[in-house]
Amino acid sequence: MQLKITQETPPAGFERLLFVEESDSGLQAFICVHSTVLGPAAGGCRMWKYGSLDQARTDVLRLASGMTSKNAMAGLGLGGGKSVIVGDAKTEKSEALFRAFGQAVESLKGTYYTAEDVGISPEDMAMVAAETDYAVGLECGQHGSGDPSPFTAEGVFQCLKVGAESVFGTSDLTGRRVLVQGLGHVGMSLAEKLHEAGAQLIVADINEAALKRAAKDLGAEVCAVDAVFDAQMDIFAPCALGGVLTEESAARLKAKLVCGAANNQLATPGVAETLRARDIRYLPDYVVNAGGIISVAREIHKTGEDYRDDRLKLLAGRIREILDLSDQSGKTTTRVADELVAKILADARSLQKGAA
Repeated sequence: MQLKITQETPPAGFERLLFVEESDSGLQAFICVHSTVLGPAAGGCRMWKYGSLDQARTDVLRLASGMTSKNAMAGLGLGGGKSVIVGDAKTEKSEALFRAFGQAVESLKGTYYTAEDVGISPEDMAMVAAETDYAVGLECGQHGSGDPSPFTAEGVFQCLKVGAESVFGTSDLTGRRVLVQGLGHVGMSLAEKLHEAGAQLIVADINEAALKRAAKDLGAEVCAVDAVFDAQMDIFAPCALGGVLTEESAARLKAKLVCGAANNQLATPGVAETLRARDIRYLPDYVVNAGGIISVAREIHKTGEDYRDDRLKLLAGRIREILDLSDQSGKTTTRVADELVAKILADARSLQKGAA
């Protein structure tokens, strides 16, 4: 096993960026530590068939920065980091690949904890954990938290109800047309919760089997992936990859509320202003989708289930706070959330300087 770790120069504001290669398994991965101001960095590992290493590098930087904000707003005592493995999650997984990745995580000596993200299962993470103590989201062990996906979905669902109350005057979702874009583990779990709540589901995905299941079991209406922004809906729940809300798609969107599990939903910061100008309430993704990392944090901190349950409830309170501050100030919800994160980080730095 020939593991090669290259320390790349990270952009300003980032702490570390590693490029990891292992010739025998074909591993190519990036690990990014954005911030450890609030504690060790934590964020999942994504396996995706990127078109280039530059695309993978750009993605890990965006995701790691988002994890700093997510962990700060959820009050987890953790910093932000992320990792991506370049490859097809359906055909290119191997024990050797995950063990090599685990060795790379171990080299960071606890400054970064990894867990499941898109393309990675608890079984995959168990192979990573064979080489490092800093792999979490495990099924076994006294504090094993398992697949974080259901908790991500639960957090999104609770925040969505708060958003619905703000926009429609009631959190009752009966008859509301909700379009779920992306039916992976999180998207399908969210769709099930929405169905139970009486919502009228619309679903879009490239996975035909998932679409058939949603149509059969949840009575969902299937929407073509290229017709999402022309569909009539009350609520849009993006649960696939990021960047789906561009200036063009935001101008076409029929929903009055956006609340979903995808990371980095806005292609550019200016899209938030476009949505606000059209009277569409956007719930910042890094707040509403924190349920998974909350579950993982319980494992990192070796606490009981009350830790996870209490912090999941706090997410809805955070969204209420953001909506209220947005209404009072006239600022977008994203700007309000970003300012809250900046204050949390600034306060932490001040305390560290005082202690020194």
